[in-house]
Amino acid sequence: MSTLPVRQKLIEIARREVGAREVGRNSGKRVREYQAATNLEGTGWPWCAAFVCWCIREWGKDKEVLAALKLTPAGFEKWRPKTAAAFGLEDWAKKRGLQVLFADDIPSLRTGDIVTFDMSHTGLVADDARGVIKTIEGNTGASGGREGDGVWDKSRNFKESRKFIRLLPP
Repeated sequence: MSTLPVRQKLIEIARREVGAREVGRNSGKRVREYQAATNLEGTGWPWCAAFVCWCIREWGKDKEVLAALKLTPAGFEKWRPKTAAAFGLEDWAKKRGLQVLFADDIPSLRTGDIVTFDMSHTGLVADDARGVIKTIEGNTGASGGREGDGVWDKSRNFKESRKFIRLLPP
């Protein structure tokens, strides 16, 4: 059975956040909410991984998601990522036994995969495209780069990617 409908729920959560913006530098009410989903206190620090952690935390409130992951709400809270570091998501995934795929080895992208980029940045894969990666990212801007002013839909060259984390099998 395909997990696509469950993975799409994660992207729907992220997509609803597109347009959220910082107030000041790496702060503001919405950004602080993302940052609070991690184990790093305070604000004012880059929040791309915090955005991913927040989206996953919200995703885990869905009973269908919990069933697909075979977790209880308490188990999900222990399982979910809480890192403020893009590459910390890779370490989190390895400790959880999730697939962490090198960009060169990945047969195809999957909606809901976490992508890390060599520039120490991260986001969520929005669809199964190949070549150009359609993502939703926090702490980015309209014109590329790893730091920006908000949550954006992005199209990135596949060559920019470092690794992909598969939360659920296809």
